[in-house]
Amino acid sequence: MQLALERARELDIEHVVVASNTGETARLLLDQGVKVVCVTHHVGFAEPGYDEMPAEMREYLQRKGVAVLTTTHLLAGIGRAITKQFGGLDPAQVVAHALRMFGQGTKVCVEIAVMALDAGLIPYGREIIAIGGTGRGADTALVLTPAHSRQFFETRIHEIICKPR
Repeated sequence: MQLALERARELDIEHVVVASNTGETARLLLDQGVKVVCVTHHVGFAEPGYDEMPAEMREYLQRKGVAVLTTTHLLAGIGRAITKQFGGLDPAQVVAHALRMFGQGTKVCVEIAVMALDAGLIPYGREIIAIGGTGRGADTALVLTPAHSRQFFETRIHEIICKPR
């Protein structure tokens, strides 16, 4: 978080998109001089009908000015359901696996940045910082300019601020 915030200040980046299932990681970005978008797991990710982010945390973050996005994951969704039901591999999973070559956090950062852009929560054509990780916590931060999902391959990763080995 510290490295990402330092880089945001150095590059004059206003928007930080962070993956946070419970809201705890997003809370670390409050009052740091950046606009925060928190992208959560979709409802039902952990178990059917279950929202991992407690309602109190969602309300708290929103009161503090954080946009909280809970929706279908860009690189999963219906394609994953087809693969589970019928086998095979859908194109979104190929992209996800390719991004995971750089680590799960890199895949998450790209995915949440595009999701936030598609939801209209960050400006088009601007560099942002995305923070993600594996499971719980954050271990990866990127400077990138996301493209809308329908132009996904126009997304540009400008810099890897940090990622685990």
